[in-house]
Amino acid sequence: MLFEKKYGIDIGSSYIRVYSAFRDKLVTDHNMIAYRGHTILATGSEAYEMFEKAPSDIRIDTPMAFGTISNRELQEIILYQMMRGEDRFPTRGCKVYFAVPSDISALERRAYWEVVNGNWIHRTRVYAVEASLADAVALGLDIDKASGSMLVNIGSQRTRFSVLGDGRIIMNREFPVGGSQINEGIAQEIRRKYHLVIGEKTANRLKLAMGRLYDQREEARKVVGLDSVSGLPREEVISADVVNTGIMNSINDLAAQMKVFFERIPPQVAYTVSREGIYLTGGSARIPHIDKYLASCTGFMFNLSDLYEGSTVRGLQKIMMSRSLSRHAQAIHMRRL
Repeated sequence: MLFEKKYGIDIGSSYIRVYSAFRDKLVTDHNMIAYRGHTILATGSEAYEMFEKAPSDIRIDTPMAFGTISNRELQEIILYQMMRGEDRFPTRGCKVYFAVPSDISALERRAYWEVVNGNWIHRTRVYAVEASLADAVALGLDIDKASGSMLVNIGSQRTRFSVLGDGRIIMNREFPVGGSQINEGIAQEIRRKYHLVIGEKTANRLKLAMGRLYDQREEARKVVGLDSVSGLPREEVISADVVNTGIMNSINDLAAQMKVFFERIPPQVAYTVSREGIYLTGGSARIPHIDKYLASCTGFMFNLSDLYEGSTVRGLQKIMMSRSLSRHAQAIHMRRL
């Protein structure tokens, strides 16, 4: 249909990205919701602004946990608010393409279907696209070649290792280390070094401002946190060395798991991957020089994508708009119980 509404949706633990084919527009917002009891107070960026600031009677949650929808009702509300911002009547008669994990279960597939066929959005045709395939399409990889390519996506709560070839995913593994764990590592290192407790948002800002890894600089930033002994607010000057140490603890674990994964790849595919290099994407790939640092740890060559966290939804965009690529989208059919 000429005016058929199509949406490509990448739901992450930190962000949710929605591409509207009808308006040819990509919208990104925080995947967070703030509520008190049964009353919704805010969603998206407004809820994120309340994060770590709200009183105890207000809950601020993300409905996703390690790539799985943990609360279908709250996820539906967040998604509806985003879709309504682009279309006044997104409630029925549209196609939705979700980026999903490769090893998704039948129960998880039903959760994706119910998110767009619930109380707010109805009569939606749902398609599932493996996230690794969407990444590969966005990066311009020839996924139909038999020799294979390896792709690493460092997300918010997990990192996805994938080997693709012959039009499918040959091997796939998810490791529970991502941007959130890196932030936690920074916070733990600051607490150990300075006896100062900081929040995840502060740790994330330090990561983006001072994280260098391969090419470190001597710099410092002032932050405010709670003294771990007295419990009172205190200002402290944080060194970049401490921030990078916190980052390296997680990245070193990631590099070790990557080498273990690589050893399981069939020899003929591993040879092609070693010559071609490993493709690196995801939000935490924004850490400066992370590709060089991983190369020094693993001995592999890395090809850093400039799409970062937008690679998956851009791949969805290409798949949903192309007849030849649409074969990678599998319809999800559910009957109401």
